[in-house]
Amino acid sequence: MVRRRNPFDLFGDFDEMFEEMLKEFENMEPGEHMGGPFFYGFSINQRPGEEPEVREFGNIRPEGGKIEIGERKPLVDVFDNGKTVQIVAEMPGIEKEDVELNAEGRELEIKASHGERKYHEFVELPADVDIESAKASYKNGVLDITLNKVQRPNKRKKINVE
Repeated sequence: MVRRRNPFDLFGDFDEMFEEMLKEFENMEPGEHMGGPFFYGFSINQRPGEEPEVREFGNIRPEGGKIEIGERKPLVDVFDNGKTVQIVAEMPGIEKEDVELNAEGRELEIKASHGERKYHEFVELPADVDIESAKASYKNGVLDITLNKVQRPNKRKKINVE
Protein backbone atom coordinates (compact mmCIF):
# COMPACT_ATOMS: atom_id res chain seq x y z
CA MET A 1 0.00 0.00 0.00
CA VAL A 2 1.41 3.39 -1.03
CA ARG A 3 1.00 6.14 1.52
CA ARG A 4 0.10 9.50 0.00
CA ARG A 5 1.43 12.66 1.50
CA ASN A 6 -1.02 15.39 2.43
CA PRO A 7 -0.22 18.38 0.14
CA PHE A 8 -1.20 20.77 2.95
CA ASP A 9 1.30 19.24 5.38
CA LEU A 10 4.03 21.90 5.25
CA PHE A 11 5.77 20.57 8.33
CA GLY A 12 6.25 16.95 7.16
CA ASP A 13 9.41 17.92 5.24
CA PHE A 14 10.68 19.92 8.22
CA ASP A 15 10.18 16.93 10.52
CA GLU A 16 12.21 14.71 8.18
CA MET A 17 15.06 17.25 7.95
CA PHE A 18 15.06 17.73 11.72
CA GLU A 19 15.30 13.96 12.27
CA GLU A 20 18.25 13.78 9.81
CA MET A 21 20.02 16.62 11.65
CA LEU A 22 19.55 14.90 15.02
CA LYS A 23 21.04 11.67 13.63
CA GLU A 24 24.07 13.60 12.31
CA PHE A 25 24.67 15.27 15.68
CA GLU A 26 24.38 11.92 17.47
CA ASN A 27 26.99 10.42 15.10
CA MET A 28 29.54 13.22 15.64
CA GLU A 29 32.75 12.34 17.42
CA PRO A 30 33.57 14.19 20.67
CA GLY A 31 35.40 17.41 19.83
CA GLU A 32 34.12 17.38 16.25
CA HIS A 33 31.55 20.04 17.04
CA MET A 34 34.08 22.76 17.84
CA GLY A 35 33.13 26.27 16.74
CA GLY A 36 29.44 26.12 17.79
CA PRO A 37 26.77 27.09 18.45
CA PHE A 38 24.91 25.55 15.54
CA PHE A 39 21.50 26.62 14.43
CA TYR A 40 19.24 26.08 11.47
CA GLY A 41 15.74 27.27 10.77
CA PHE A 42 13.10 28.42 8.35
CA SER A 43 11.23 31.64 7.85
CA ILE A 44 7.84 31.28 6.16
CA ASN A 45 6.27 34.36 4.61
CA GLN A 46 3.06 34.44 2.60
CA ARG A 47 1.57 37.50 0.97
CA PRO A 48 -2.09 37.49 -0.09
CA GLY A 49 -2.58 35.74 -3.44
CA GLU A 50 1.02 34.41 -3.56
CA GLU A 51 2.66 31.08 -2.83
CA PRO A 52 4.37 30.81 0.58
CA GLU A 53 8.05 31.76 0.53
CA VAL A 54 10.22 29.47 2.65
CA ARG A 55 13.73 30.71 3.42
CA GLU A 56 16.47 28.87 5.28
CA PHE A 57 18.78 30.54 7.77
CA GLY A 58 21.53 29.42 10.09
CA ASN A 59 25.11 28.23 9.99
CA ILE A 60 24.48 24.59 9.10
CA ARG A 61 23.05 23.05 5.96
CA PRO A 62 21.66 19.52 5.80
CA GLU A 63 22.81 18.44 2.31
CA GLY A 64 22.83 14.88 1.03
CA GLY A 65 22.69 13.30 4.47
CA LYS A 66 25.60 15.42 5.77
CA ILE A 67 25.58 18.63 7.75
CA GLU A 68 27.76 21.41 6.38
CA ILE A 69 28.92 24.01 8.90
CA GLY A 70 29.86 27.45 7.61
CA GLU A 71 29.02 31.12 7.77
CA ARG A 72 25.72 32.03 9.27
CA LYS A 73 22.98 33.44 7.10
CA PRO A 74 21.21 36.20 8.98
CA LEU A 75 17.43 36.19 9.08
CA VAL A 76 16.57 38.96 6.59
CA ASP A 77 13.28 40.69 5.80
CA VAL A 78 12.84 43.08 2.86
CA PHE A 79 10.03 45.64 2.81
CA ASP A 80 8.93 47.68 -0.22
CA ASN A 81 7.56 50.87 1.36
CA GLY A 82 6.52 52.77 -1.75
CA LYS A 83 9.35 55.29 -2.10
CA THR A 84 11.88 53.32 -0.06
CA VAL A 85 13.16 49.78 0.39
CA GLN A 86 13.88 48.67 3.96
CA ILE A 87 16.04 45.67 4.85
CA VAL A 88 16.08 44.28 8.39
CA ALA A 89 18.68 41.63 9.28
CA GLU A 90 19.13 39.85 12.60
CA MET A 91 22.82 39.35 13.43
CA PRO A 92 23.35 38.96 17.19
CA GLY A 93 26.79 38.86 18.77
CA ILE A 94 28.57 41.41 16.60
CA GLU A 95 29.36 45.12 16.83
CA LYS A 96 28.32 47.78 14.31
CA GLU A 97 32.01 48.21 13.37
CA ASP A 98 32.00 44.57 12.19
CA VAL A 99 29.28 45.14 9.57
CA GLU A 100 30.20 45.60 5.89
CA LEU A 101 27.53 46.51 3.33
CA ASN A 102 27.97 46.60 -0.44
CA ALA A 103 25.24 47.41 -2.95
CA GLU A 104 25.26 47.04 -6.71
CA GLY A 105 22.26 47.08 -9.00
CA ARG A 106 19.45 45.24 -7.28
CA GLU A 107 21.68 43.31 -4.90
CA LEU A 108 22.85 44.10 -1.39
CA GLU A 109 25.67 42.13 0.23
CA ILE A 110 25.71 41.90 4.03
CA LYS A 111 28.89 40.70 5.74
CA ALA A 112 29.89 40.73 9.38
CA SER A 113 32.58 39.00 11.39
CA HIS A 114 33.32 39.14 15.11
CA GLY A 115 35.49 36.40 16.57
CA GLU A 116 33.89 33.04 15.77
CA ARG A 117 30.66 34.65 14.51
CA LYS A 118 30.53 35.22 10.78
CA TYR A 119 27.49 36.32 8.79
CA HIS A 120 27.15 36.58 5.03
CA GLU A 121 24.15 37.02 2.74
CA PHE A 122 23.24 38.43 -0.65
CA VAL A 123 19.83 40.12 -0.64
CA GLU A 124 17.85 40.68 -3.83
CA LEU A 125 16.17 44.09 -3.76
CA PRO A 126 12.64 44.49 -5.17
CA ALA A 127 13.44 47.72 -7.07
CA ASP A 128 16.26 49.90 -8.37
CA VAL A 129 17.63 51.98 -5.51
CA ASP A 130 19.75 55.09 -5.04
CA ILE A 131 22.87 53.76 -3.34
CA GLU A 132 23.88 57.29 -2.26
CA SER A 133 20.69 57.53 -0.15
CA ALA A 134 21.55 54.48 1.97
CA LYS A 135 21.11 54.80 5.74
CA ALA A 136 22.01 51.95 8.08
CA SER A 137 21.90 51.43 11.82
CA TYR A 138 22.74 48.50 14.08
CA LYS A 139 21.34 48.11 17.56
CA ASN A 140 20.76 45.08 19.83
CA GLY A 141 21.58 42.56 17.11
CA VAL A 142 19.32 44.11 14.46
CA LEU A 143 20.66 45.78 11.31
CA ASP A 144 18.22 48.22 9.69
CA ILE A 145 18.97 49.59 6.20
CA THR A 146 16.83 52.07 4.23
CA LEU A 147 17.39 52.97 0.56
CA ASN A 148 15.41 55.38 -1.58
CA LYS A 149 13.99 53.94 -4.77
CA VAL A 150 15.17 55.42 -8.03
CA GLN A 151 12.26 57.23 -9.60
CA ARG A 152 12.51 57.01 -13.36
CA PRO A 153 9.67 58.83 -15.06
CA ASN A 154 8.46 57.29 -18.29
CA LYS A 155 9.35 59.81 -20.97
CA ARG A 156 8.07 59.75 -24.46
CA LYS A 157 10.74 59.75 -27.10
CA LYS A 158 10.45 59.64 -30.84
CA ILE A 159 12.70 57.02 -32.37
CA ASN A 160 13.91 57.53 -35.93
CA VAL A 161 14.08 54.51 -38.18
CA GLU A 162 17.13 54.46 -40.46
